[in-house]
Amino acid sequence: MAGQSRKWMILVATIWIQAFTGTNFDFSAYSSEMKAVLGISQVQLNYLAVASDLGKAFGWSSGLASLCLPLWVVTFVAAFMGFFGYGLQWLLIRNVIALPYFLVFLLCLLAGCSICWFNTVCFVLCNKNFPTNRPLAISLTVSFNGVSAALYALAATSIEHSSHAIYLLLNAIVPLITSFVALVPILRQPPLDPLPPDAVRRESLIFLLLNFLAVVTGIYLLLLSPTDLTTARLLFSGAIFLLILPLGIPGIVYARDWVRRNVHSSFHLQGSGFLLVDVDDLELHKELITRENSSLGTGSVTQLVEDHNGSPYAVSRQNTGVSDGCCDTVIEKDRLLMLGEEHKAQMLVRRLDFWLYYVAYFCGGTIGLVYSNNLGQIAQSLGQGSNTSTLITLYSSFSFFGRLLSAAPDFLRVKVYFARTGWMAIALLPTPIAFFLLASSGSAITLQVGTALIGLSSGFIFAAAVSVTSELFGPYSVGVNHNILITNIPVGSLVYGVLAALVYDANATPSFASIVADSLVCMGRKCYFLTFVWWGCISLLGLASSVLLFLRTRPAYERFEKDRSRLSAQLY
Repeated sequence: MAGQSRKWMILVATIWIQAFTGTNFDFSAYSSEMKAVLGISQVQLNYLAVASDLGKAFGWSSGLASLCLPLWVVTFVAAFMGFFGYGLQWLLIRNVIALPYFLVFLLCLLAGCSICWFNTVCFVLCNKNFPTNRPLAISLTVSFNGVSAALYALAATSIEHSSHAIYLLLNAIVPLITSFVALVPILRQPPLDPLPPDAVRRESLIFLLLNFLAVVTGIYLLLLSPTDLTTARLLFSGAIFLLILPLGIPGIVYARDWVRRNVHSSFHLQGSGFLLVDVDDLELHKELITRENSSLGTGSVTQLVEDHNGSPYAVSRQNTGVSDGCCDTVIEKDRLLMLGEEHKAQMLVRRLDFWLYYVAYFCGGTIGLVYSNNLGQIAQSLGQGSNTSTLITLYSSFSFFGRLLSAAPDFLRVKVYFARTGWMAIALLPTPIAFFLLASSGSAITLQVGTALIGLSSGFIFAAAVSVTSELFGPYSVGVNHNILITNIPVGSLVYGVLAALVYDANATPSFASIVADSLVCMGRKCYFLTFVWWGCISLLGLASSVLLFLRTRPAYERFEKDRSRLSAQLY
């Protein structure tokens, strides 16, 4: 029974790791000071943001490390990469040391890579300790990564309100401290024992409680803003308390088990009918795949195809003899017929569904991340530079809520079933609306509303992507396939960032700019007007791609849910 308590302590440890290692989200808080200290252009500053995101391109290294090294070693390697990457940048921005631009670029790359290593640790812990409720565990912990910027903004305000350089010091030290705190739960992982159905139901209810606490934490950080140093310290203490509060869950689990053992003979409680993930889902999934494979080739619209390694995968074929229109051809050709079919990398890059998914992420979630990287200069150009921390908190909080909402398909599956790719298409809708709203007005309220919408949309995409990748292209290949997918982040950071920087520098004329420490600063709506228009049009492309992906994958989701329900009824 103590093993169950240790399992929940591990979940709390992953929540802490995610909450304090989303250090790339506060780049805009100190980017203006970094630009002034280095005396660089907006384009050169964008390359530093790209370097931080480029760390995701080396995410595969953390996967290999987790296979060869103990997990606690991987955790501390990540912590020390961030310690040196951000620590030296802090010394630079405080004028303690002088570094060439290229070395600063490498430090940003090292710091960005540390985030991927932390994420790998959290994914491994969730996969190992919560095999039945894996999507809920990952969704919950990844959600707290979105609130990192709000926590760091509150911590920075409670320490030193006047200097934004404090963000870099916190980025260097806090993840290292968190690694020491999480060390004991990581070292004392319990053995993996299969859970009976009633235990799965109780586990699902605990996840529901943890999600409720997460919502309370997000609302707390969003609505309560400090007005002075004392208030900031009190609010930061309250935020830490909310993060410690889930530690009570292991104690509740252990006490409940003791009560059930000792009082069960006197009181018999019926199990809850609320079940997010059925205990036999994995076996049902395997049976569905077997049945689908046995039926392929017998109908008029399916055919079994083998890749060059001999692995079968399902595609659709039109055998009606009637010429279809262009839209029908795009929707029907080579569509996935079942969920969970394993795709190796070679087969993945040949699938139209993958490239639609890639474009949807590239033109949706990634563009939102680039917006957050530019938030400091956007606020400064609109005369809202003093509100940068508030805007960072706003983006972070709504990104957090978006990540929590990514669990909606799992919570609502019993009542309302809707394909996860459809949820993703809905989540991308606020992004173009926000960019066109930002282009139409430069007011403070518009900036806040646009920032909130972009944070909500991109947060959902970041958290839902792991589950979507697993469902469409196989749960056992998700590590490799997801790393292939997120290569769009550094590419998008470079393309979108350079576009924004070129527009920014082109409008930094004497009429709209000022000189700060040999660095040209653009002022006025013209600095980002064209960028918002371009980003809005690009996000429309991402929305269209996600809708097309939903139309192509909807039959596979519906078939899987129908067969799962039928088989569940037969078993129960």
